[in-house]
Amino acid sequence: MKVVIVMPAYNEEKTIRQSLQSLKKGFPKAEVIVVNDGSSDKTEEFALKEGVFVATHVINRGLGATLATGIQSALRKKADIIVTFDADLQHVGKDIENLIEPIKKKRANAVLGSRFLRKEDLEMMPPVTRFGNWFLTGFTNFLAGTKITDSQSGLRAFDKKSAKALSIVCDRYDVSSEIVYELGRYGMKIEEVPIKALYDERSKKKGTNVREGVKIMYGIFLKRLWLRK
Repeated sequence: MKVVIVMPAYNEEKTIRQSLQSLKKGFPKAEVIVVNDGSSDKTEEFALKEGVFVATHVINRGLGATLATGIQSALRKKADIIVTFDADLQHVGKDIENLIEPIKKKRANAVLGSRFLRKEDLEMMPPVTRFGNWFLTGFTNFLAGTKITDSQSGLRAFDKKSAKALSIVCDRYDVSSEIVYELGRYGMKIEEVPIKALYDERSKKKGTNVREGVKIMYGIFLKRLWLRK
């Protein structure tokens, strides 16, 4: 099965090459698409030096739009499995094989990497991020009718059916909850697998804060109301 990795990137010149090298080492058989979201630094240049395909937004459009671009590009490349993988060194390439296994065995349409399934992974998460993710996941499950543990994970896998069903309209970080909502709305079979997440000072600051969390909940709630009309 053809696996295509989608890596959203915005001003990630400090980590993009190391992220791609780690990805290739942990899962060397994948094709990679970096979606450069209007970066003002050398993200695009450094990604191209690693020999991957780069799709670039002329202006910064946000994580949701970047993932939408990447998923559509992967579908055009005839991907059987599409994996989203962050560019900030938070994910580990060797987790991908375990992530895609339920899809390869036809048990799931989508698989989410969860940082809440193993105690050692959960303990690495900053307390504020842990609480924010727990709260947002509960709200997302309530609206989507799902039973997952980590709605905000950036490491995910989709088969063609679930990838084609996704209708991403959220531009920013609310896309993570939106993806779960879309999967639940279309009755996709979802599994979770434990993943390792690494945090440095930069990635800790990028976590969802209270203000962003409220905006995410509001956006998903509005989408549900709109879809009911």
